[in-house]
Amino acid sequence: MDNNVKEARGGLLVIGVAAFLVPFMGSALNLALPEIGEAFSMPAVTLTWVSTIYLLSTAVLQVPLARLADMVGRKRVFCAGVLLFSACTFACGLASSTRVLLAARFLSGAGSAMMFGTSTAILTSLFPPERRGWALGVNVAVVYAALAAGPFLGGMLTHYLGWEALFFSGASVGLLVLPLARRYLRGEWVEARGERFDWTGSVLYGAGLAGVIHGFSTLSRASGVACLASGAALLLLFVLHERRCASPLLDTRLVGGNRVFRLSLLAALVNYAATSAVAFMLSIYLQYARGLDARAAGMVLISQACVQSLCSLASGRLSDRVSPARLATLGMLVGAAGIAGLVFLDAGTPLAVVVGLLVVLGAGFGLFSSPNTNLIMSSVSRREYGQASAITGTARLAGQAASMGIAGMAISLHVGDARLSPAVVPAFMESARVTFVIFLLLCLAGAFASRGRRALLPEGVAGEDAGVSQAGGEVRGVGGTRGTDVDAAAPGVEAGDGEDVRREDVV
Repeated sequence: MDNNVKEARGGLLVIGVAAFLVPFMGSALNLALPEIGEAFSMPAVTLTWVSTIYLLSTAVLQVPLARLADMVGRKRVFCAGVLLFSACTFACGLASSTRVLLAARFLSGAGSAMMFGTSTAILTSLFPPERRGWALGVNVAVVYAALAAGPFLGGMLTHYLGWEALFFSGASVGLLVLPLARRYLRGEWVEARGERFDWTGSVLYGAGLAGVIHGFSTLSRASGVACLASGAALLLLFVLHERRCASPLLDTRLVGGNRVFRLSLLAALVNYAATSAVAFMLSIYLQYARGLDARAAGMVLISQACVQSLCSLASGRLSDRVSPARLATLGMLVGAAGIAGLVFLDAGTPLAVVVGLLVVLGAGFGLFSSPNTNLIMSSVSRREYGQASAITGTARLAGQAASMGIAGMAISLHVGDARLSPAVVPAFMESARVTFVIFLLLCLAGAFASRGRRALLPEGVAGEDAGVSQAGGEVRGVGGTRGTDVDAAAPGVEAGDGEDVRREDVV
């Protein structure tokens, strides 16, 4: 086997292990939260911050750290992120107080931002366009496999060894990534060596995004609306600042001047907003409306993640051969069909029907995610891989926050401050119906945005023609969207304004 092929597949192994670790810890932690709350005598509101503070730090730091990685090296930042995540996850297991635990979770989120802000960019650099969809499909499938395994393995670890074991095992797996990265990630990717870091833009971006995410998570309260408005205002100031900055944190042309990228990013944001809180709503439904315990409810919900993982593998490979925009649009429509069925859910719906709807929803999301990621990363130049990877991750987190905000607002309006119990099931079912109707409308809107990309792509092309290709020194964009935004690179050399990039396209 060619050395370049071995290196690319070895790199996929490294990124895959890292991609498994973070979502596994997130999904497994949900089952350990009750025991953590008892151990530290946390009130319910404080307990939610064990997850929320991690989400906030990851979202706020992802784009700035991706920019830093473009300046000092993506492999270097990725490995530092693995080390930080592993060390702070281990520290969570040793935490002696609520403050120490929350601080360690915040730093774990920073490590996660360093990994996820660079991993997709590294993976895209390792594989050429004709193999990129397959590689991204494998990576997405690993994420869904982690989401499926998290509740089961996390429940076992928590039940038999205590909540601390969950953090210790996650840290141990993280440390395995470092020797793998040393062996297989032999090159480095530096696209902006010597450029200045935009500290002002980083502060505006971080504060604005934190306000928007926190505002969405507390949308049912006046303070949440104020926080959302303040965050939006700061993000507007950020955009204005970036347009005048000589060395911006985020090139606004990437979104404003690249319609394929913009529509693909919008489709991803809407898709996550329309699907992320489904499991949360169904978890409450299964346990309170149907009387299942947490373990049985988890076994029902695991069906969606399993189907997502299988469909992501197939759709990723298929997106190398047919239009990824068409596959992504089909996935949105299939997901909309699954959510439409959930609108009619009631306390007497057979569990087999619930599982069937979850299978349809999982198939839709699996069909959408890999091709859409392929299209996003193929619509930009190599110099922009880091920013595109970080923005995509931020869109995912913002979509998740928006989804939970919608669900929380619906529950607040129908259930109010009452504690969840069988007595409030009718009111909860009304809130679930409203939530699923909103999610259905979002899915249909996302499908419309996804379909709009097809007119921008040449007929019969796959991912490689969706963006910027470099062949024989010629840069070619799609529909004129990006062709003039980047400099032509010499054959086989990374685009990076002549920077010292010790990588050539492989495979």
